[in-house]
Amino acid sequence: MSDTMTPTVSTEEREAILAAVRDFAETELAPHALDWDEHHTFPREALRRAGELGLGGVYVREESGGSGLSRVDTVAIFEELAKADPAVAAYISIHNMVVWMIDTYGDDAQRARWLPDLTAMAEFGGYCLTEPGVGSDAAALVTGAVRDGDEYVLTGVKQFISGAGEAAVYVVMARTGEPGSGAKGITAFLVPGDAEGLSFGVPEKKMGWHAQPTRQVILDGVRVPASAVLGEEGRGFAIAMSALNGGRLNIAACSLGGAQWALDRAVQYVHERVAFGEPLAEKQSILFAVADMRTDLQAARLMARDGAQAVDEKAPDATMRCAMAKRFATDAGFDVANRALQLHGGYGYLQDYGIEKVVRDLRVHQILEGTNEIMRLIVGREMLRPAGSASMRSGS
Repeated sequence: MSDTMTPTVSTEEREAILAAVRDFAETELAPHALDWDEHHTFPREALRRAGELGLGGVYVREESGGSGLSRVDTVAIFEELAKADPAVAAYISIHNMVVWMIDTYGDDAQRARWLPDLTAMAEFGGYCLTEPGVGSDAAALVTGAVRDGDEYVLTGVKQFISGAGEAAVYVVMARTGEPGSGAKGITAFLVPGDAEGLSFGVPEKKMGWHAQPTRQVILDGVRVPASAVLGEEGRGFAIAMSALNGGRLNIAACSLGGAQWALDRAVQYVHERVAFGEPLAEKQSILFAVADMRTDLQAARLMARDGAQAVDEKAPDATMRCAMAKRFATDAGFDVANRALQLHGGYGYLQDYGIEKVVRDLRVHQILEGTNEIMRLIVGREMLRPAGSASMRSGS
């Protein structure tokens, strides 16, 4: 692994981009985050303004209407967004994953139909892989797609879908192979949000992520033309997994941003709070706690950048490095936010301070885009592969 990489933009351009994102996050997201959370508001207009800034296709090619940024630049952007609102940043991440899939695996007609509005965030995208009875074993999904002439008929239920009911298009993974055909029998489809037979469950009552709707996506004999296949028949699982590398990095970055915000608030609080005759900031136990929190976040940040570099370089161990980054950063992010709440004492438990919201939002990051137990499984299997993967195991 190289120590450095050549960015796709200059240092000056990168700083200008991050400054613009930071300004957007501080003015368009942060002032409304607590209200959106309390009232379960999906901020459509703020998302569309994010699209005007180029955040609807951050790592989508410029010729397809995207911003064409590297994954290293992307994780920095999502960290900035999440400092303002992790729930909204995470939805923008999921939208970007969908747009990237269409750009990467779609044909010219699919890109022409969907990408202009998606990259502008005039319309939203949804990602449909998880099912009620499947969970982490995604290759066992049972939603079916049966060929009928020039069409496919899709039937099944998808669970925990962010943006369900709001998206203009859903990337749906469905089984075109025989039951039990595993990963090789899965195909990706582009299903319009207004397709006949498509409906949605009631909004889930969640611990966090209140600013984005999460519902079932129900396909009851939904007919789509054969031209709606994304990529090739039978390649859906591989397409889904390739998209998850980026999704895992983005969620890692969202954890970093939310936790960094919580740490910054905790540092401010311990300077202001006096206990037993002296500021909390002068107590050694507080110094040690803040030092550990900062150290953990920096280690996680470096791992996220490393995973992003692996994807940019198309490294053979990219999936493992993304899995390590996702596991470490989402665990560290939740832990740091939780410790920041503890440093606030009873005030950390109050909605007005915003810390408890970040704790609630970051908790789900340890579950989605593959649970952290699955991340360990990915890394462990790579470590125990035959000698041919020795270079991956050593990190060289």
